[in-house]
Order: sequence, then structure tokens, then C-alpha cells
Amino acid sequence: MSVIHRTTLKPTKLELVTAWLPTRPWYAGGPGEPELSKAGGFRLDDPQGEVGIEFLVATDTSGTHLTAYLVPLTYRGAPLQGAEHALVGTMEHGVLGPRWAYDGCHDPVLVAQLLALVEGGAQAQAQSLSDTPDLDVTRSYAQDGPLPSTALTAVDDEAGTELSLPQGATLRLHRVLRPAPDGEPSLPPGAIGHVAGSWRTPDDAKTQSLFAVLYPGASA
Repeated sequence: MSVIHRTTLKPTKLELVTAWLPTRPWYAGGPGEPELSKAGGFRLDDPQGEVGIEFLVATDTSGTHLTAYLVPLTYRGAPLQGAEHALVGTMEHGVLGPRWAYDGCHDPVLVAQLLALVEGGAQAQAQSLSDTPDLDVTRSYAQDGPLPSTALTAVDDEAGTELSLPQGATLRLHRVLRPAPDGEPSLPPGAIGHVAGSWRTPDDAKTQSLFAVLYPGASA
């Protein structure tokens, strides 16, 4: 289990994300800088204990409407070779020292654990507590057979990020979160799996959203 350190980060995660978000094709804000607040999220454990994995939800109040973003991040003690395009920024951790923060959709460690979560082989962990499952995170997988442990590509577009998997399956990450009708996320037609979770609005209302949806390949 990953250990949550009570220490400082310079710059903070939100400061890194504030500068990075407007460079994304799925960014829904205006021309000004986003005004972000931490709204929720969860963690996954790296089986090797080397990479921090976090799914951060941040709300933006800079526009005319509240926007909530899902930002999967990985934290590493050294640069990830070949992932310069996915670097969100670097920061100084008060206990662990220099950390390189990456857009986790382009980090194979996060992708492997996210797929394991969908399949039921990994447990979502509380964002700010050590050794504590996050029971607000739900998942499903309706097919027989294991999911792959890697993605072939991760492509960002205006709708979010799509991970292409072997045999043509895709995992679509919702980067701009939509509150679930009646508080219960429902799968879109054709979906065979999902991850959903909760986050809180600035007035502290608890909201549920789909975070990721799995679609089958053509042969499924």
C-alpha cells in the first residue's frame, strides 16, 4: 500500500495543473487562467512501490459554469524515458525530494493499474489516507477473459482521452466530468465496463460521475 506523507509540495499539484490544463484539447475553460480547487479523486497502488498514482478531480470556477476535470497523474523519482510530451511539471516533495509529474494516461504503470481496476484486480485507495480503500469508486467488467495490461496508444481529443487496447477495444477517459443523472452513473450503449467515482462541488454537494468507460473491439 502506498504511504501518504503529510508534507509540502513546491509547486503544489493544483499549481502544476493550472498551468498545464489550458494546453489540453479537452480543456473547456475560457482564455484566462483556470481557478482550480481540489474536489476529490482516488489513488491506485503501484505493485512495485515506485510510482505514485492519483486520479485527481479539480473544479474550475473561472468560466460562466462550473467545470470539473479528471486529471490522472503519476509521480516519479526520475524522468520517464520517452514521455517528455506527457510531463505536467516537476516539484519538490518535502520527504521524497524531486518528483516528476506526468499525465498518467501516457504512463504505462497507471494504465496497467487502471485496467486492473476495471477488471477487478486492483482496489481504489483513498486519496488522502494510507491503507484505506475508497468505497465510493465503482467498477464493472462484463466480458469473459482478462483485460490486457498495456495500451497501444493514448490519444487526446476534445472529448477526452482514448486508450486503444489490443483486439480493438478502447477505454475512454472522461476528462470533463458530467454529474450523473439522479446521482447514479449509467453506462452508455455498447459499453462493457466502467470506473466511476465521487467528487464535491464548491458548495460541498457530493456528485457521482463516470470516469472511464470500456468499449469492446470489433470481434467481441
